[in-house]
Formats: sequence, C-alpha cells, structure tokens
Amino acid sequence: MQAEDGQPRGLVRFHLQVSRPGLWFPTVWLYLLPLTSVDGPAGVGRLGDPTFWLGLFYVCWPLNHMVYGWNDLVDTETDAVNPRKGTWLFGARGTQAQLSTLPTGIAIVQLLCWPFLMWVGGPWVLGTALAIVGVLWAYNHPTHGLRGRPPGDLISQAGYLLTVVLSCQLNGVALPGPLVFVYLALFCLQAQLMGEVMDIAPDRATGRRTTATELGARRTKWLIITVVSAEVAIVGGPLGDPAFALGLSGFLAWLLLDQLVLFREGVYSLTLMKLFGIAGNLCAVFSMAWVWWRGGLG
Repeated sequence: MQAEDGQPRGLVRFHLQVSRPGLWFPTVWLYLLPLTSVDGPAGVGRLGDPTFWLGLFYVCWPLNHMVYGWNDLVDTETDAVNPRKGTWLFGARGTQAQLSTLPTGIAIVQLLCWPFLMWVGGPWVLGTALAIVGVLWAYNHPTHGLRGRPPGDLISQAGYLLTVVLSCQLNGVALPGPLVFVYLALFCLQAQLMGEVMDIAPDRATGRRTTATELGARRTKWLIITVVSAEVAIVGGPLGDPAFALGLSGFLAWLLLDQLVLFREGVYSLTLMKLFGIAGNLCAVFSMAWVWWRGGLG
C-alpha cells in the first residue's frame, strides 16, 4: 500500500518507482557491453573495481530517475489513464504533490552524482552528462518535444547510446566499433516501439501522438519485426555471434506469432504486459550474461 502524499516513506517509494526498475535493463545492457571485450570470458576483473560498481549504480537508479522522471512530468495526463503505471515494472503514477518534488529531486540526485563521476572518469564525463540532459530536454519539451512529433520519438532514442560513452569514460575503455553502435541503436528503437504499442490506447485517449498511434498497432508491429530482423542479420553476420542471433530469432518468431495469429491489433491485458515485462528482463539477463561470458560482440 502506498503511503499518503508528502510522507517520507511514500516519497522514497515514489522516487524509486519513478526510475522504472523493470526497465533498467536497457541502460545496464548499454553500460556493460563496452566492458565485455576488455575483460574477456566471465569478466571477473571488473567485479573488484569500485568504479565499475559506481557506474553500474548510476545507470540503474540516478540516470533512470532523471530519464523517466522528466518524462513523468510531461506525461501526467496520459499516465493517469495508463494501466501500466503505478507498478515497479513500468513506473510510478504520482499524485500532484509527489510529482511536484521531481524537479528538485532530480536536480539534487544528479548534482550529488556528477562530481563523483567526474572524479573517476575525468572532466569529459560532464560533457556526456550535459548531452544526456540536452536529449531529455529535446524529447520532453512541453510544446515542441520530440516525444509528440513522430518520428522524433524514435530518433531521440539514440540518446541512450550516450550510456555507452559514459561507460567507456568511467571505466577507461575504448568505444565499441560502428556496427555495435548500429545494433545498439536498433535495440533502443525496438524497446521504444514495443512500449508505444503497449501504450497505444492511453496515448490515443489523451491525444498524444507517437509513431505507434500514427501507424496503428499492426503496422508498428511490422516495423518492430523489421528492426529485430535487422538485429539478427547484424549479430549473426558481421558481428559473428550465431548463438546470440539464434536467441534473437526466437524472439522474432514470437513477434510473428503475435502479429499473425495471437493478438494482431488486440489490446494486451495488464497481466499480459507484466508477463512481457518479466520475460523481457529474463531474456536481457541471459543475453547480458552470454555476451559478458563470450567477451563482447564483434
């Protein structure tokens, strides 16, 4: 049960839930990937490095607290009718009193973290952090934000790749090759489109424009299938990981089954969306473990 508005326990829960713990896996994936080719199989060398854990903590809660918290400030109308909200998997549904604490809370958390990040990663970390803020501002601007201007909602997802840059700066490793960035950009695009499909009903109810509301569920699902097909081709081909490509092919098969047989344009129930969220996290854990053990992509 959620505590009453304004009480410390309720605010702590709210600010933790704002970061959408069920959706931490994209930033964790992006943080870990550039480290895998350095450490080789198992990557045990990183586990004793405090810098590694500091960076991992930052991309789990403080970064996602800012990314999703900023979004919650401009999506209050949609969130109020979104059945996914108010859960640890998909984020908080805050009261006005709770939401009013977000700007100050986000600023305090970031200003506490950035000096430590610059201390371990150097002054260029501040540039990366400010670039992240710039992308979030462009996406969430109340009147001109890319979030409501398809395909700007998709293009802005490239901002997630700054997590890779931040990881390299903090841990002193080289940036991955261009093809790895292409795969990761497709990964971010896929994640955004899947969220938009699940939110298509509340977005339409409140007049919010997204790529999914413009294309419709079926055409958006075909776009997702195209994106995942490109991921399979890149990972199984030039990046040379047929086992990972096989796993992605299993996901692709599920998408085709969903599109052609099971749901088509049907609305997913909340229970089913939660199952999708849990399954997505399990797949992410297995894929991260595989790439870490294998020693990277490409």
